[in-house]
Amino acid sequence: MVRFDEWFVPYNRAEPPEPKTKKDKHPVLTMIVFDVIDSVKTSIIIVFFLFTFVFRAVGVEGTSMVPTLNDGDWLAVTAVNIKPVERGDIVVVTQPWERNVPIIKRVIGVEGDIIYIDYVAGDVYVNNKKLIENYISEKTHLRYDVNFPLIVPEGCIFVMGDNRNDSLDSRSSEIGFINENYVLGKTVLRFHPLSQWRIEEKEAKNV
Repeated sequence: MVRFDEWFVPYNRAEPPEPKTKKDKHPVLTMIVFDVIDSVKTSIIIVFFLFTFVFRAVGVEGTSMVPTLNDGDWLAVTAVNIKPVERGDIVVVTQPWERNVPIIKRVIGVEGDIIYIDYVAGDVYVNNKKLIENYISEKTHLRYDVNFPLIVPEGCIFVMGDNRNDSLDSRSSEIGFINENYVLGKTVLRFHPLSQWRIEEKEAKNV
C-alpha cells in the first residue's frame, strides 16, 4: 500500500514572466541628445537674462554712423552704465527732441571739455588739440547753428555721428548737449549681421 504523501507531487505553477523592458539600442546617443537639449535650454535662459537685465537690443536706423554702423544693424547696448561715459564711446541717447526717437552717436567731449570745429579744414579740436579720427567717413564740413568754441556743461556730453556730413547731432541746437541722464547705454557688440559682430574700437586721439 502506497501512502498518499509518497506519490502525490503538488503542481508548481511557473511564476508569471516579468514584462520585458525595451532596451535602448543607443544609450550613449540618447545621453548626448539630452545633454545637448539641456545645454540649449540653459543657453536660452542665460541669453534671456542678459538681454532683460544687462543688455538691450537696439536697431540702427539711418546712415549717420557710417562707416562704423550701418542702417539695419542690430546692437547689444549696456542696460546699466557700469563705467562713466568716455570720449570715443558710441552711445544710445533718449533725450527728447523734435522727432522724439533715440539716436546713436559717438561721444566727442565730456563735461568741462572745450570743443572747436574748423569747418574749412574739417578738423575737430578738444581742449585745443586736434583729434585724429580714423572712424569718420570724411572730414567735418557740415555746419549747423551752434557756434564754436564752446565748453561742455556739467553732467553733459557732446556727440557727433561718424558720417560727419550726413548727421544731425550736437552741432545743431535741435540736438545740442546731451544730458548724461538720457544716455540709455553704450554699444557692446553687433549681433546682426553676425559676421560683423565686433565694433572696432577707434578711439579719438589727440595730435
